[in-house]
Amino acid sequence: MPTVQGVKVDTLIATEGPLFHLASLPETTRATVRSAHAAGRLTRLLPGTYVPTELKDDFSARCLAVGWWCADAVIVGTAAARLTFWPDVPVRQIDVARRGPEPIGPGYRFHRRSIDPEYILDRHGLRVSAPALTAIDLVDEFGGDAIDVCLRSRAARLTDLWAAYAAHPARPGNAERRRMLLDSRDKPWSAAERLSHRLLRSHRLKGWTANLEIRVQGSKYYIDIAFREARLAIEIDGRLHEDDPSVFERDRYRQNALIREGWRVLRFTYRMLVDEPEYVIATILAALAMA
Repeated sequence: MPTVQGVKVDTLIATEGPLFHLASLPETTRATVRSAHAAGRLTRLLPGTYVPTELKDDFSARCLAVGWWCADAVIVGTAAARLTFWPDVPVRQIDVARRGPEPIGPGYRFHRRSIDPEYILDRHGLRVSAPALTAIDLVDEFGGDAIDVCLRSRAARLTDLWAAYAAHPARPGNAERRRMLLDSRDKPWSAAERLSHRLLRSHRLKGWTANLEIRVQGSKYYIDIAFREARLAIEIDGRLHEDDPSVFERDRYRQNALIREGWRVLRFTYRMLVDEPEYVIATILAALAMA
C-alpha cells in the first residue's frame, strides 16, 4: 500500500476524504494526495480536486467536485435537473456555468455564462440552476419534454418558466424556448398531452381544462382534459402507460372513481393522436353532443 511520510492513503481517505481540494490542505497532506494520485489511488476530476479512483464516475462525487473547485461555479443542464426535479434524466456530462477560463476536466462541459442570482439554488453547498431555468435550458436537448417533466413535478409553475426566460434574454435558442413556452399554455404533463392540446386548439374546441384536480371520496385525482360542464373526461395514454405498469394500474382506479362520480371517460393513445386525429376530434364532439 503506498505511503508518504508514514501516512497510509486508506487512512487519509477515511479521515479526510472522499474528496480532496489541494488548496484547502496542509502541505504534508498535499504531498500525500499527489503521491496517491501518482499511484492511481486518487483521480483528478478538476484542477486541484481529487477523489478515490473508484468514485471517479460517481455522479454525486463529480458534482461535489465542482463546488470544491470553484465557489462561483453553477451546475446547469441535465445534472441540475437530476439534482432538483428530474431524478432519472440521463446525464452524459456535467454542465458548469462560470465566467472565466475553462479548465480541463473530462466528463465536464463548461459554459462562459452568467446566471441571474435569483435562479441559483444552494443544494448542500452546491450552486445549482433553479428548476424553472433548467427546464427552459433543456428545451435545446429534450424539446417540450423538459418543460412537461418540470411542470408535472410541481418544481416550478409555467409563470416561473416565463420569468426565467425573461431574466436571461438574447440567448441563442431563445426563439425555440419561447415557442415551447407558448405551446405549454395549457400546462401539459407529457408529449402526448401536449399533442392533444394542439389538436383541440387547432379545432377551436372550448370549455376544457388540462390536468383538472378533483377529489373523489377523499382521494385526489387529475383529469388529463376535462370538459367540466359536460362532465366529460379525456384521458391521454402516453409512453408512461406503456412503460410503467403502476401508471396503467393507477389510471384504472382513477377512471373507475370518475365514472362512479358521474363522469364519462374517453381514452386516446399517442398513436391515435398522431395517426387518427380526425377520429379523436369526432369522438369528442359526439360525446359532447350527448351531454
